[in-house]
Amino acid sequence: MTQSVVIQVGQCGNQIGCCFWDLALREHAAVNQKAIYDEAISSFFRNVDTRVVGDGGSISKGKICSLKARAVLIDMEEGVVNEILQGPLRDVFDSKQLITDISGSGNNWAVGHKVFGSLYQEQILEKLRKSAEHCDCLQCFFVIHSMGGGTGSGLGTFLLKVLEDEFPEVYRFVTSIYPSGEDDVITSPYNSILAMKELNEHADCVLPIDNQSLFDIISKIDLMVNSGKLGTAIKPKSLVTSSAGAFKKRQEKPFDAMNNIVANLLLNLTRFEGSLNMDLNEISMNLVPFPQLHYLVSSLTPLYTPADVNIPSRRLDQMFSDAFSKDHQLIRADPKHSLYLACALMVRGNVQISDLRRNIERLKPSLRFVSWNQEGWKTSLCSVPPVGHSHSLLALANNTCVKPTFIELRERFTRLYKKRAHLHHYLQIEGMEESCFTEAMSSLSALIQEYNQLDATKSMPAEDLPRLRVAV
Repeated sequence: MTQSVVIQVGQCGNQIGCCFWDLALREHAAVNQKAIYDEAISSFFRNVDTRVVGDGGSISKGKICSLKARAVLIDMEEGVVNEILQGPLRDVFDSKQLITDISGSGNNWAVGHKVFGSLYQEQILEKLRKSAEHCDCLQCFFVIHSMGGGTGSGLGTFLLKVLEDEFPEVYRFVTSIYPSGEDDVITSPYNSILAMKELNEHADCVLPIDNQSLFDIISKIDLMVNSGKLGTAIKPKSLVTSSAGAFKKRQEKPFDAMNNIVANLLLNLTRFEGSLNMDLNEISMNLVPFPQLHYLVSSLTPLYTPADVNIPSRRLDQMFSDAFSKDHQLIRADPKHSLYLACALMVRGNVQISDLRRNIERLKPSLRFVSWNQEGWKTSLCSVPPVGHSHSLLALANNTCVKPTFIELRERFTRLYKKRAHLHHYLQIEGMEESCFTEAMSSLSALIQEYNQLDATKSMPAEDLPRLRVAV
């Protein structure tokens, strides 16, 4: 079994990471009631004998003694990390996994990337190497960060180059939270554009997630709750609506529910073994046909727990339909009206391969795939359902519908940059020049142009390729 290390950077990254670890522990507790340290839990947790002095003796099998997350927590402010260490997850981490400062990055990509990157590079490397040493077969680094702030965007993308240089054979999956148009960080377009260049060059796969989409999804759930349709729509103990299973907590912390959706997505990516498995390297291999086009649009369904556990076949089919509707995308996009390069369907619960095939055949006529990859589907099945659900579906699509998100980001950047507003805050940092902005803008424009060229082929018929002839 392979292992993955989660690197959570900045306030947003650490808050999502906290939700992820809580959800992972509760899911494994529900399935693994004998508390045996098995391959499924070893992918993200070490089993440590705390009686051993020092780093703790790792136990490869047998009863669970003390679980330690395979994680590195980084933030240039102490608040969120301290909150995690004082909360219910405090025993899952220790000080050797943390890197914090007190000054923060001031919503400035240059401070996070240039200043703190240089200052903490050796410490970060040391903790990454230590995490890698604890793995038998390290397959992937998961980086969780936001694009709009200073630490998440700056130091979060600085990490990618460090990972590429130090661990070139290990996949780099990045979950990036993109700011909405109403973001309260006025410099977020600068931070996002500068971060995008690093993502283009140093990530293997990026899962872009739009804050506005998460907010819209939670608003719809709230509407159902407030309209009194809770009994027919969702359970109060949904892991999606609240990490504590109570709506009261989400009202106190409005971002908890949004973060839980992202945590749920990550957990569905990295779950138990199944009858039809999909490795993380297979996602990259099958869904990323060109190096720079590695942005995968994600959708998760159901987004709340159905009231009845035994879902009839019709509702199972509805789950597949939902995965391709714009209401279930975690960025504002409509994949049905755009072009697919490839698509992965990752199903959990009591679902048969025949159900998968039937729904793919049913949906295919309404989806447009590139002419040279008409059968660009990758599927996986896992019989273990998520807690509180009878089954679920995560869809990852390499689709040109991600392009409007990048175009909108470029437009917001251009409005600020034309006036040179707030530019001096960046240029006063050593190593920052105006060319950093123009190069980042060129990188994004080149990416958008690649999507434009693909979109231009939408009306072209599928290639009628000749059959291979075997010479006798």
